[in-house]
Amino acid sequence: MLNQSQPATYLGSQEAPISTRTALVGGGATGIGHASAEQLLLAGHRVVISGRRADALETAAAGLRERTGGTVGTLVSDVRDPSAAKTAIAEVETQFGALDVLVLNAGGPAPGRIAEIDDHLWQDAFELLLLGPLRLARLALPPMAARGFGRVVFVTSTAVRQPQPDLAASVVLRSAVTAAAKLLSREFAADGVTVNCVAPGATATMRRRQILDNRARQGERTYDELDAADTASIPAGRAGRPQEIGAAVAFLASAAASYVNGTVLTVDGGRTETI
Repeated sequence: MLNQSQPATYLGSQEAPISTRTALVGGGATGIGHASAEQLLLAGHRVVISGRRADALETAAAGLRERTGGTVGTLVSDVRDPSAAKTAIAEVETQFGALDVLVLNAGGPAPGRIAEIDDHLWQDAFELLLLGPLRLARLALPPMAARGFGRVVFVTSTAVRQPQPDLAASVVLRSAVTAAAKLLSREFAADGVTVNCVAPGATATMRRRQILDNRARQGERTYDELDAADTASIPAGRAGRPQEIGAAVAFLASAAASYVNGTVLTVDGGRTETI
């Protein structure tokens, strides 16, 4: 029962000042990763953005600092490299100290139907979407648990709940990510650590353009026709903004979400038909 004798407290407040929290955001130079970094900075976190291109990261970091006034570091890293996870965690600790928030976000694999994807593409997608992120989570979670605070957020897709045939690798591997996140959430819950997924729907990023371009090449409709049809299927009447996905990530990283664990937060303007 609610103890009404206690003073009212906003649950978004932190036991430690939020400016002492450090977040690592994968794919932080563009799209949803970049927007997630921005929202975390606006919430007061220090943020390290990672990706494969140093020039893109430095440009993105400069823009983030200018827009938010926050503290931003960069990390050149390829999640598919088996040694990358250990190096990434060590680099974050060198820059800012302990890692408190881990946002596991990566660009989607090439579109394709399940019978069209060869072994090489499956292996690459497996490293990018599942094994690489799990390596990072495996290293980050025990120290978070030891300190009594941690947030891990996997960025997946609504295609996990409503599969799209031409996104087979994303559907299969992000379904596995969702299952892994659920298992991890139960393992560390008693230690003040939460593990959740954010599942974006159609979002105005280069990834959406890539998907629609591919469909235009495969069929009879133009990009503009596919764009209009896709938008019409969204009850909100528009694609999402990357910042709206980033806001969901920032919420799950907050103290206000301390009892939200092992869930999938769908951010899709109402399009997913399952409950």
